[in-house]
This record gives sequence, C-alpha cells and structure tokens, in this order.
Amino acid sequence: MEHFDASLSTYFQALLGPRDPRVKGWFLLDSYIPTLLCSILYLLIVWLGPKYMKDRPPFSCRGILVVYNLGLTLLSLYMFCELVTGVWEGQYNFFCQGTRSGGEADMKIVHVLWWYYFSKLIEFMDTFFFILRKNNHQVTVLHVYHHASMLNIWWFVMNWVPCGHSYFGATLNSFIHVLMYSYYGLSSVPSMRPYLWWKKYITQGQLLQFVLTIIQTSCGVIWPCAFPLGWLYFQIGYMISLIALFTNFYIQTYNKKGASRRREHQKDHQNGSVMAVNGHTSSFSSLENSLKPRKQRKD
Repeated sequence: MEHFDASLSTYFQALLGPRDPRVKGWFLLDSYIPTLLCSILYLLIVWLGPKYMKDRPPFSCRGILVVYNLGLTLLSLYMFCELVTGVWEGQYNFFCQGTRSGGEADMKIVHVLWWYYFSKLIEFMDTFFFILRKNNHQVTVLHVYHHASMLNIWWFVMNWVPCGHSYFGATLNSFIHVLMYSYYGLSSVPSMRPYLWWKKYITQGQLLQFVLTIIQTSCGVIWPCAFPLGWLYFQIGYMISLIALFTNFYIQTYNKKGASRRREHQKDHQNGSVMAVNGHTSSFSSLENSLKPRKQRKD
C-alpha cells in the first residue's frame, strides 16, 4: 500500500507540479488513498444499499435528520462567514487571485477550505439517509456524480491550490447549502412541511451559482495571475457538466410537473367539474372527499 501511495504521489506531482507545503501533515491530505477508499465505499453502498433494504422496512431517521441537517446548516454558515471575512481581510481580487498574494488571510482561507473539503465527506450521509428511508428515487445519477466527484476534486484542490481563486465557488456553495440544509432540516418535521415553499428556488440558486462560478473563473483565464490556468479550465468544464445535469433535473422535476398540473386542470374544466372555494380552484372530487354527509335526524 505504501508503494502504491508513493507511486500515486509521484505521478500526481509529475502531472500537477509540487504540492502546496502549507497543508503537509493535515488530516486526510497527505495521501490520496483514504479519499479514494471513502469514494469506493460510498459507491459500493449506493449499489448494495438498496438491495439490502429491498425486503426491509424503511427507517424513519427523523430525529437524527433534524440534528444532521442543523449541523450542516451551521457548518455551512460558518464556512460562508469565514470565507467572506477572509477574502475581505486579504483584499482578494475578484478577477484573479494567486495562491500566495493574500498574506495571513491566505491561511485563514486554507483552514476554512479544509473544512469545506471535509464537509464533502460528511455529505455522503445524504445518500445513506435516502437509502435507509428507501427514497431510492432521490439517488440519481446527478446526486451520486456530484457527491462522489466533489470529495475527490477538493482533495486535489487542497493539495495544490488551497486558497486564492479557489475561494469563489466554495463561498457560493456554502451559502446555497445554508438554504438547502435548513430546508431539509425543517422538512424532517411534518408540521413544518406546509410552510416550506423555497425548494424550487434552491435549485435555481444552484444553477445561478454554477453560472457565476464560470464567469468568475473565466476572468482568471482572460486576466491571468499567479494561479494555474489548468485548474481554471478544469473548473469551467466541471461547472458545465453540473449545469447540464442540474438543468435536466430542474426540467424533469418542475417543468414537467407544472405541465402535468396544467393538463389535469384543463381536463377538469372540460368535464365541468371545477369550482372556486375560498378564492382557490379545486376539483369537485376533492370537495366531495372532504365533506362528510350529515346523518338524518330521527325525531
């Protein structure tokens, strides 16, 4: 295993150049093997988990989901605030920022981005909870691709470009995750579900995040600085793949549902079965189900 690890390290350094010495000895960063093994284990659970749960009742996980989502909401909020203050203190340039030009603020960014990398390992639990609750329809290609790739990508980011221009996507993503995990935490409480209306806008926010990241990354290509261009090209390509997958998810989830509702609505109108109740349109069948017949008085 040590020989394999040494060979990997030699190959990576030949391909990407010397590692950043500031993260030497940091937890999970010296060797790629732990990150690789975690990713392989994750994919095995994605494959075998639904088979194991097939003939078993789903777990509720309600209490632990509230705690889990609250924890990730707070962690995301911490990372967002620390990244914003670090960028401000280091007077980071929006158009392009090198990895050694922010002074002491660079180390602040490095520390926060390590937590960002580690949070990608924690977020594997998103998938595990879906499997335990038998919500297998949520374990999509997009979901697995996004979760498995982010941990691996950020291992490389932390070893070669752990600050500078790397901050932008992580800052936006941390903010989106504050909204997303707070939504999931609240949705774990059944009494809160009727008041949750912003799920659709979280996906829109994610798409906007990818577009803004492409724009900001492209600035580093057009007006280069002491930040490796290869990383910028890779990030643009990765963001394009996420835009394609998330756009498909958005269309499948929201546009088709909306079209389906409109067709049902038109069908009800054609049948003459739509009437207004308290200012809202509702089908007669739903009213019929909600009203109980009164018993005849026997006096």
